[in-house]
Order: sequence, then structure tokens, then C-alpha cells
Amino acid sequence: MIDINCDLAEGGIYDERLMPLISSCNIACGGHFGNAATVETAVELALKHQVKIGAHPSYPDQESFGRKIIDIELPELRKSLKSQILLVKEITERLGGRLHHIKPHGALYNELKHHEKKSKMLIELVQEIDEKLVLFVPPKSVVKDLAETKLKTAIEGFADRAYEPDFSLVPRSAKGAVLHDKNSILKRVKMMVNEGEIISIKGKVLYQKFDTVCVHSDTQNSLEILEYLKLKLNS
Repeated sequence: MIDINCDLAEGGIYDERLMPLISSCNIACGGHFGNAATVETAVELALKHQVKIGAHPSYPDQESFGRKIIDIELPELRKSLKSQILLVKEITERLGGRLHHIKPHGALYNELKHHEKKSKMLIELVQEIDEKLVLFVPPKSVVKDLAETKLKTAIEGFADRAYEPDFSLVPRSAKGAVLHDKNSILKRVKMMVNEGEIISIKGKVLYQKFDTVCVHSDTQNSLEILEYLKLKLNS
């Protein structure tokens, strides 16, 4: 089985149609978008469709949608992340479910690839909240290496984003950074999970076995992509 995850509760209009097509969801929890009401709506949808529930915390920066590194002291960032994660955890448990994983968002996610202090802080925070939680991590990252002996991790790949040869993502502003062709994405997902390979934007083959694969809900044709993946991967 291929675990397909999607970032939801971010103000998109297709959440209700996307949720049945995935196996894991990452719920925005107030840092880059959302509040208790949007979280509760997403959790109810996830429980209805038996989708694993994850918190999707970020820098507390709704103005930039969590896509910029902001100047914030480490203790304050920790406090914000804890509040965001607990919001999803408490609502999920109140509705009869269980929080499954944590996936950082945006600039924070990218920074954890190389920032040791912030990676350690997040790992310790997740352990404090629930050491059984799974932490979604990028490949070849500091947070992955530090977390492996402390938490269960899931190495995440992106079905709809292009990679540089060093496993960093091609900036969204660059040509070819976001992928849309559903047949190419299907082939890519199968290669990522079954063969442990992905081809960078410059043609280099990268080797990495992925545990979970993300399709972004704000990719223009995300609904079409996920419907196609659901059909083909289950056939």
C-alpha cells in the first residue's frame, strides 16, 4: 500500500472531495492558517473516511502562509508549535480519534533539513506530547537523522514538486517546479515507492525509499491527480 498524504484545512474548497482519496491528512492548526472550527471540520471528515490524522504546524505567520522564516526566539516558537499540535490532538481525541503524526509546514519544514537546534526542539516537543507519534521528515535531512533513534519517522516525498539533485525542492517560482500531468505523477509515485528512485529536474537519478507521498491540495489540479492515483493504484 502507498500512503498518500495531503495538506488540508488550509482554506481550499475541495477538502470534502479530497479526503476520501487519501490515507493521511495534515491539518493546518492556526500557525499558517486555521482555527479550532476549521480543525474540527477537518477532523470530522478524516474520521468519517478513516484517514490518519496529522497536525501540520508552522511558524506563527498567517500573513505569509508560513512560507517565510520569521524572527522568533526558540522558546516562543516551541510554545506556538505545542499549542498548534495540541489543538489538533485535543479535538481529535474529543471526537473519538487519535492523532497519528506531525508534519511541519512550509518554511519550517524546509529549515529542518539543516537546522540542528530547531530540529532537536521539535523532536523533544513531539516526544513530550506523545512519543508514539510519527514525524514526517524530508530525505537527507538533519531532522531525519536526529529523530531516527527517538521517534518513529516517515520519509516524505512530493508527487507534484520537482527536486534538485541535492533533494531540495525546486523553488515554486521556477519553471517546472510544480507538476500537473497525472500520468507522469502516477509513474513517479510508483518509482518513488517501489524502486526507491526519483529523477531530479536536471535528469539525475536520486535514490531514496519513501514511506509517504504528498500531493498538495493547492496544486491547481490536485483533485484530478488524486482521483487518478486512487483509481490506478487500487486497480
